[in-house]
Amino acid sequence: EVKLVESGGGLVQPGGSLRLSCATSGFKFSSYPMSWVRQAPGKELERVSQIGTHSLLTVYSDSVRGRFTISRDNAKNTLYLQLNNLRAEDTAMYYCVRSWDEYYPRGQGTQVTVSS
Repeated sequence: EVKLVESGGGLVQPGGSLRLSCATSGFKFSSYPMSWVRQAPGKELERVSQIGTHSLLTVYSDSVRGRFTISRDNAKNTLYLQLNNLRAEDTAMYYCVRSWDEYYPRGQGTQVTVSS
């Protein structure tokens, strides 16, 4: 069974930082490119970052480039997203996805709320 479990979200003030983690199991993690996507209330899913199988290729959306950093630890079967200089518009549910360009399979999400 494919499992993806996100954690690390929370309430943070503008300008703050968070580190999201996605623990995976049930598949060979090192063989799959991975993504982080997010969904704000009332909005569609937005892909914010992608990473290749051995971290040689990373891609960021314009909205997060320079502030977010995606990484992975293939030995720990875990995907990460470092969120810096957070803004109110980053408030969303964040999901990790076992895909470069699709939205499934994904985890249950972790909520990030940026507010003063």
